[in-house]
Parts: sequence; structure tokens; C-alpha cells
Amino acid sequence: MSECLRIGCGGAFWGDSPEGPRQLVNSGQIDVMVLDYLAEITMSLLAKARVKNPEAGYATDFTEVVAQLAPQIAAQKIKVVTNAGGVNPQACRRALAEKLSAHGISLKIGIVEGDDLLSLDDQFRSAGIREMFTGASFPQAKLWSSNAYLGALPIAAALKAGADIVITGRCVDSALALGPLIAHFGWAADDYDRLAAGSLAGHVIECGTQATGGIVTDWKNVVDDWDDMGFPIAECRSDGSFVLTKPAHSGGIITPETVAEQIVYEVGDPAAYLLPDVTCDFRRVRVVPAGNDRVEISGARGRAPTSQYKVSTTYQDGFRASGSMMIGGVDAVDKAKAVAAAILKRTRRLLAERGFADYSSVDVEVLGSEANWGPHARAQQTREVVLKLAVKHVEKAALEVFSKEVIPAATSMAQGITGFARGRPSVTPVVRLFSWLVDKSEVPIAVDVDGVRLDFSPVCPVAEARVVPEVLPADESASSTAPAAAASRSVPLIALAYGRSGDKGDTANIGVIARRDDDLPLLRAQLTAPAVAGYLSHLVKGRVDRFEWPGLHGFNFLLQDALGGGGMASLRHDPQGKLLAQILMDFPIQVPTTWPAPQSTRLQS
Repeated sequence: MSECLRIGCGGAFWGDSPEGPRQLVNSGQIDVMVLDYLAEITMSLLAKARVKNPEAGYATDFTEVVAQLAPQIAAQKIKVVTNAGGVNPQACRRALAEKLSAHGISLKIGIVEGDDLLSLDDQFRSAGIREMFTGASFPQAKLWSSNAYLGALPIAAALKAGADIVITGRCVDSALALGPLIAHFGWAADDYDRLAAGSLAGHVIECGTQATGGIVTDWKNVVDDWDDMGFPIAECRSDGSFVLTKPAHSGGIITPETVAEQIVYEVGDPAAYLLPDVTCDFRRVRVVPAGNDRVEISGARGRAPTSQYKVSTTYQDGFRASGSMMIGGVDAVDKAKAVAAAILKRTRRLLAERGFADYSSVDVEVLGSEANWGPHARAQQTREVVLKLAVKHVEKAALEVFSKEVIPAATSMAQGITGFARGRPSVTPVVRLFSWLVDKSEVPIAVDVDGVRLDFSPVCPVAEARVVPEVLPADESASSTAPAAAASRSVPLIALAYGRSGDKGDTANIGVIARRDDDLPLLRAQLTAPAVAGYLSHLVKGRVDRFEWPGLHGFNFLLQDALGGGGMASLRHDPQGKLLAQILMDFPIQVPTTWPAPQSTRLQS
């Protein structure tokens, strides 16, 4: 066993650049390569594909990528771990084995199954399962997919049994990295601090180049490297600490600030980040420089996991159609709003004449007018906008009426309408997500390597994980009444902080990290949960909670009912909340007139 295991992530989603795996393998700097392909909507699409073809249902890009790199992977003895199996890991293995054989290469392929619970839908429906966030009843509609988020222990078991490549179905993204760490260092299933640290390593690298300077707040620091971004490598030690770096001579930037932005991505309560193998406490995580484009990350703590897996179930809930057109000229914003109103008025009249009910949902966005900024928009006089008009209906035929009545606006409504190259809007299913919990004992996990079934049993803790009490700096109720400076001026939040937003279903998070420790009291006093809820009230319809994140000198905001249904169920142009942090960066903060603008940051201080 070496003292360091180097894990590179070569893909963050199905559609990421195939240059990522090639870059990592050619670098000679990795022992393990992980590839993440799955999202909730991906699972539902793969399930539909398997219905049409029993040999489909997996991420086909994976087999192509690995086959092309197989000689180098074999020569360097690189382990490969991926969730590309989707809803059909067996078929994925068969396809990969065939391609490897064609290259004359023999590698042991392990698979992890058991996450697919679709065949048990009637059983769970009759059990009175409720949605874990909203309390809604189990869907009565036919399900598209239903998958439990498995953990890292099955992956570790396959690697310990000699697998060179491990293919899973649905598992938590971070498990792809944690599994190799457990196998390599021999971490026990109850070594919770190390499991939390390994999960943090997986969390940091799971989104690929987001960890190496992608989508950072201060984008101008890395813009010249966007054409050749380096993919992340976590150099992990047996104690759980790790250094984040990237292939030599690749683009991007790795600093404490950019890494901290990735750590807060898609996290709720940093004291209780729930995973199948461990409950993580990331509040005291520290990020410090360790050389050029090297940052050391440590301080994760762990507790026992819960006795349940999260399950993501998808089903069809009616249909949707979305049309767009560019509108230019004087008063372009007002013209776009008038065109949208006219199309809706016309199609509603036609629907009524044909005996259809009204739309179940409508969303109008005038893109280019800062529509996502709502009442904070400052671009109402722009002369060029894109009108996006989206509707939902329970019947497909009703939306076909809508589809035929969007383009005629070009000759019957405002002058300056153009941009219909895509033709009529398509009518597509609305895919809705239903998240729930299942006891681990009810999930039949199976692990095999080259067709040999392993004796594997999941760990099912008896005690539920609980948050460890800890006194954190100044709670919100006390700090929100802090007196304002006698003489002050207003600056946008981006002058004091970095921000990153992400999504989980219809819930979004915004991590806010202070550029300087000295500015934390100003942020704590003014950037309260009620203040954020009010500022984003045109988008966020549910509760907003704020969590302190002392290790990163910041806060995490959790926003409920924030994405119009989220994912494929949302009609918004930004259904995943990618803009939310950017919108919040304009939040006005009152600073003393003597306040000096930050020239540098020191998260490590």
C-alpha cells in the first residue's frame, strides 16, 4: 500500500469533454480515474431506452472512451470507477468487454447492482411512502425510473476482489472516489472521520473542472485557460487529508478560494451532509495553499450514517412545450411581453374552442432584460431580447395547438421578430422527481467481478446520525440586530464575497464565502435568511435557511421551492439555479465609508 492514492475525475456529466479522461491518463499522474455520468433525468431516459432495447440503458460514451485509452490504462495499472452502468450495468460490462477483447486487452470488470427499485414500485406505493421534502403521496402514474443512491462499500468490495474497472448504477457521486480509498487504505466501515474526508475528496472532484477554476466568481482570473482546462486530481493520504491539483501544463487555477467555492456546491447543512456511508460535518474544513496550483484540504469529521438510502423516482406528469424568438428594436422588452400575452390569449381561446382545459402552468421570460433579476433588473431599455414562452398541459394534443401558434407571430405581431431556425416548439413529457427514503435492508445490493458473485452485505447502522452540538460564531437572531455604521455606503455583495449555487430537485443552495475575515460581521448582520428570502422572493417561494460555515469563513443558504419544480419539471430557462449566486452577488451591503475594497483573500488565515 502506497502512502498516497491519486484519484483523477475525467468527467462530470454525460456530455462532458472526452478530452478529460485522455488528459488524465496521458498525464501519468493518477492511480484511479473516476467518471460521473448520471443525473435524475439521465436515469429516466436510460430506463426508457432499456424498454426499447434490453441491451441499452447505460452511458455509451463510457465504453468508447475506455476502449480508446485501454492500452495506457492497462500499462499504467489505472483503476477505473464509474456510474456509467445507469439502469443496465450488465449490458455496459458486456459492451466494454467486447471492445477490450477487440483490442486484445484483458481487464477484470466488476459491477454493482441493486439500486434499481423500479420493479418494486407497487410494493412501495402500497406502503404509503411520502416524498421526503414535501410530504406528497407516492406517484400513482407509471414510473420511469426508481433508483436508490448506493454508497462506496460495494465499490470497495469489487476493487478488493481484483476488479480493474468497476461499473455501478446509481450511487452518490462522491462514492466513486471513496470506494477506491476504502479499498486502498483499508478504512473500516465505522472509521467515520476518514470516510467523511474521503467523501469530501470525492465531492470536490466529482464535478470535473469546476474544481480547477471552472465557473468561479472571479472568472477573469482563469478566462485565458478556458480552452484547455485541467481536470482535477486528489492526492489522498491514509489520514483522509488530501491535496487537490491538476495535470502539469494544463489550464485552470487552483487556489483556496476556488476550491472553497466547489466545496459549498450543492450542499445543505454543512454539519449534516448525509451520505450512505457516513454523515459528514464539513463546518471545520480548511483549505490552505500547498504550492503552485496545489491546495491542501483537511478537517472533515464524520458520524454514523442513517439506516436509509435516498431514492430518486421519476415519472411523467403531463407535457410541456417551449418556444423562443428574438425581438429587436425600440421598446423591445415591452414588445416581447406584448407578444407573449397575445400568443397566450390566442391559444387559450383556441384551447377553449376545442374543449381543452387551460394550461396547468405558464412561464414567460424576456431574456436579455435581466428577467431572472426580477425587481432588481436594470436592463429594461435594451433593444434586443429573446422571448421564451413555455407552457404545461395534461394533454399532448393541447400543446400541439400551442406549437402551431408561436411562429405565426412573425407576421401578425411585432416588427423585429426573428430567430425561428429551430421551427415549431416540440411537445415533450414533463418528467417529475419524487425523492424518498428506503431502509437499507430492503435494497438488494449485488457485487460481482467477471461474473463471480461476491458475498457482500450492506452495513445498516441501528442508531440514526445526529448533529453534534457546537457553539458557532454569533447566531443569526442575535447578529441580525447589529447596529449599522454611522456613515456608510452601499456596495454589491460580490465586493465582499464569492458565491456558488447548485440544485437538488426543487431546492437550491447558495454558498457565500467572505473575501476577508474582517468582513464577516457585516455579512452576518446584513445577509440574513429573511433578507435573502426577500431579495429572491420573485424566484424562491419556500423557506430560506442560513447555516454558518466557519472553516470557510462564510455561510450556506438553503432555498426551498426555488426552481419551479426543478430539473425537467421546471419551465424556467435556469431550472437548476445556476444563476442564483450571480443574482445574489448584487445584494447591497452597507459598509463604512472608510471600508477598503479587498485586494486579496486569505481563506487559510
